[in-house]
Amino acid sequence: MEKQSGSNARGRIGDIAPKLAELTDDVLFGDIWERPELSKRDRSLITVAALVALNRTEQMRFHIPRAIENGVTKEEVIELITHLAFYSGWPTAMSALAMARELLGSQPA
Repeated sequence: MEKQSGSNARGRIGDIAPKLAELTDDVLFGDIWERPELSKRDRSLITVAALVALNRTEQMRFHIPRAIENGVTKEEVIELITHLAFYSGWPTAMSALAMARELLGSQPA
């Protein structure tokens, strides 16, 4: 039986990039995200911070809701973005905030 990772890359990109889908499901989410040295909550905070700093807003569509599922609060997502405005730049923070508003709504949890 195949291990389920929760990312479903095979369903989303498997038709065009089957190897990348396999690596995403099996290695990234099936192995790296499952390592016990960091909690999934911590991994989500790190991942969202990296996406904010690198201005990768499209990937936030997957990772911000996943962060909420992993125990990160809406307030923590907004605080993370606010904090990074001073380290990764104002434009990256503003872009991330627009995406967070879209994904989380304007009302705090």
